[in-house]
Amino acid sequence: MEQIVDLYDCIIIGAGPGGLQAAIYLGRYNRKALLIDRGGGRTHHAKYIENFLTQKEISGKQIIKLGLKQANGFNVKIEKGLVTKVVKKEYFEVATINNLYLSKFVIVSSGVYDNLPNIENLHKFLGISIFTCIDCDGYRTTNKKLIVIGNHIKSVHLAIAMKEMFTKDITLLLYTDKAPEEYKQELEDEHIPLIISKPVKIIGDSKMEAIELHDGRKIECEVIMLHFGYKLNDFFLSEFNLKRDQNGFKFIVNQNYESSISGLYIVGPLNQGNDQVVIAAGEGAVAAIDIKKRLLEH
Repeated sequence: MEQIVDLYDCIIIGAGPGGLQAAIYLGRYNRKALLIDRGGGRTHHAKYIENFLTQKEISGKQIIKLGLKQANGFNVKIEKGLVTKVVKKEYFEVATINNLYLSKFVIVSSGVYDNLPNIENLHKFLGISIFTCIDCDGYRTTNKKLIVIGNHIKSVHLAIAMKEMFTKDITLLLYTDKAPEEYKQELEDEHIPLIISKPVKIIGDSKMEAIELHDGRKIECEVIMLHFGYKLNDFFLSEFNLKRDQNGFKFIVNQNYESSISGLYIVGPLNQGNDQVVIAAGEGAVAAIDIKKRLLEH
């Protein structure tokens, strides 16, 4: 580890929309802020963001690029790196592979990883005609031939919701045959075909044409909505016994997005709020304003 030389007012972990918005606010308060980002992430891979105010269409990659430039313009220090551990002593100690930093406050905006099934050509179409979020990309399936693929009973509810809002041409493909009879009846009533199987390949060159199942069957489709959940990028918080929801999954935060550890804020999909770019940005702003107030009290 290199010698610790600086004490920051706030270290932000992750250049997602929440982290970037917090960095911009703290920079504009002329606070000493450091943003550490590993690169990549869910927002980075989003091809089309159409529900952000004033942006008819923008990619997640563009949002991050513009956000980093904006934060840097307000003198936020930005470093590329992977945070490996955060502990709290007199101050927060934030460790990366090569460095150790001190900070009075920490904002975590490290995001999540989608659980993606092993299907050939999936990444070729991911974010273009294969989606994982109804709120983000459901609209892009409007009036198209859709297959909803999942491994959970809740996938039934997703398929029915998609039919009500976006397209009538839906097939539900489940990895499990444990769907209760009442769910199967509900699908029949909605005229949504149910197939129990595992897909192995997406067929199509420039655009999606069909999905091939392990038994050789092919089902025509133009778009796919995946429903396999996600895992949190939170391994570096393992030193803390943070309060989580009743499922032991997401972190519980207060109205200012502060966790059960004083001074540690969690914004974006790691907390119990909805996972949306515009919402995460708002959470980052709220957290930064609260930190500004607390710094003034010291």
